[in-house]
Amino acid sequence: MPRQPTFVGTTVLLVIDIQASAFMEDNALSQEGGIPHMDDYSDRMRRALTVIEAARAVDMPTVYIQEIHRRDNIDYGRELDGSEGIHCREDHPGTAMPKEITGQRPEDYFVHKRRYSAFFGTDLEILLKGLKAETLILIGGMTDVCVHYTFVDGHQHDYHCRVVADSVGGTSVAAHEAALNAMEYLQEGAVMSTQDMIAAIRGGAEAAA
Repeated sequence: MPRQPTFVGTTVLLVIDIQASAFMEDNALSQEGGIPHMDDYSDRMRRALTVIEAARAVDMPTVYIQEIHRRDNIDYGRELDGSEGIHCREDHPGTAMPKEITGQRPEDYFVHKRRYSAFFGTDLEILLKGLKAETLILIGGMTDVCVHYTFVDGHQHDYHCRVVADSVGGTSVAAHEAALNAMEYLQEGAVMSTQDMIAAIRGGAEAAA
């Protein structure tokens, strides 16, 4: 297959799990155990905000994904079998969607998830079909977990997937880089920098004008 263009058809921005914890002063990703993360995770999430701004400027549909679990821990399943402790529980302050930071609007879309992939057990696929989406841009966290799993499911649903390498953050540098390599393996040209993505978003809007 020839390398695909950056955007094919209608493009939708997926903001994956950019929640209040990413911006807390102590950079805590949760309470009671938490999740390991890259040292510059907060900086990466703040950089991701510039992609949101660029998408908003051209009226690109934006979907905010929120991982959230019930306070009785009933829906974690096997998520606690590995390196993660209790995280993203509905009664934790870090689980909230920080509107004052991310600038969420009534016209944006919101999807709750109980598992890593934004497609698993959610109505994301119905929403994307309604939007007639063909290309998905992924920002947020974690690169090697929720971003990667969502990318793979998007790929298997035949979407053109793009991940913004410095606007996602992983559980470690090594895991982050390995996940980006795995995504690039699935779709050549999928991994882009924030600078290149913003330029592409602006360029696409100018070409359509």
